Amino acid sequence: MSDRVKDLSQKILSDRVYKLYEVTFGYQLQSGKWVEKNREVFDRGNGATVLLYNKDKGTIILNYQFRVPTLLNGNESGFMIETPAGVIEEKDSTVEESMIREIEEETGYRVESVKKVMELFMTPAAVTEKIYYFIAPYTDDMKVSEGGGVAEEHEDIKVLEMPFSEAVSKIESGEIVDAKTVILLQYAQIQKLME
Repeated sequence: MSDRVKDLSQKILSDRVYKLYEVTFGYQLQSGKWVEKNREVFDRGNGATVLLYNKDKGTIILNYQFRVPTLLNGNESGFMIETPAGVIEEKDSTVEESMIREIEEETGYRVESVKKVMELFMTPAAVTEKIYYFIAPYTDDMKVSEGGGVAEEHEDIKVLEMPFSEAVSKIESGEIVDAKTVILLQYAQIQKLME
């Protein structure tokens, strides 16, 4: 722990599905003065996301699904276009295994491996979650099911295959507003992944 933090304590405010903590700690300002801080911190575990791409066809796979928090904050339909993603499950021994399982559950494509390109904290002021970002090539013969998510979890995902260029244009038009998706699409542009 940082030498500028002391007396950290956590109190659980909610633990229904994920955990919401009240965190109290001493913090040393740049001036040297110590102050007490109090924050609410949401712990939902870590996640992983992937850009599935087919260089020969010039296409990528994205998901279209309902996200109630966006509905509560101005997204009139509540639906989002996103890269496949999920919470890292304890039953998987590696983050890569979690991502490969999520790809098949959500998209119906069975890939053998994924390549990690980065890991980022998305909302570090309030959420503990770290997202692991992957890329993976896909081909039509990797399709083993319709995907759509896990029925028992009431996932209702529409799988979208679209030209990479169309996805990039959807950022510009405001149709893609999911941060992890924008990050992976821009990564692909910078790295010239589709060339």
